[in-house]
Amino acid sequence: MPQRLGLLGGTFDPPHVAHLVAAIHTREQLALDEVVLMVAHEPWQKTDQRMVTPSPTRFAMVQAAVAGLDGLRAGDEEIRRGGQSYTIDTVEELLRAEPSTEIFVIIGEDAALGFHTWHRHVELAQLINLVIVNRSHSVAKNIVPDGVSYCEHVTIPYMDISSSDIRERVRSGESIDFLVRSSVRDIIYKEHLYTGNR
Repeated sequence: MPQRLGLLGGTFDPPHVAHLVAAIHTREQLALDEVVLMVAHEPWQKTDQRMVTPSPTRFAMVQAAVAGLDGLRAGDEEIRRGGQSYTIDTVEELLRAEPSTEIFVIIGEDAALGFHTWHRHVELAQLINLVIVNRSHSVAKNIVPDGVSYCEHVTIPYMDISSSDIRERVRSGESIDFLVRSSVRDIIYKEHLYTGNR
């Protein structure tokens, strides 16, 4: 296992180029050995809001998204564990496997503002280095969630891309070219994802 490991968790429904930009810029700026895009099995903050694409399909899309990108990997540990996905459980699992690993949990500004709602967030804060990704136009570059002793800020180019917008574009028959990698787009079309009411 890499000694400096980035962990970018998410639903990835679907994964898009802004996810990749965040992962790549964080890896470069913090000299991480690897960044894992960890696919949530049951994202506890999402499943009561809408229907979520089955986790194996989301994992396949993330695998396609990171293919050929140095230092990025798709993670399925939360899928294999089953049940609701909590970052603290994943971090503890990774540290049991390799206690010397330094884990950098990568989140966006919105997630940082809600970090206090995360499952066992106080314990999590003691186990990780928190990395907050700021968009270049942001004025909120000094966010440090309560209880977090180590926090890095990484600035990436502003990209107004979201998974919800991509799902809506597919529903509406609009192009998603260059918003996702072509391999991800091919899975979306082949599996007829996002064409219904989700």
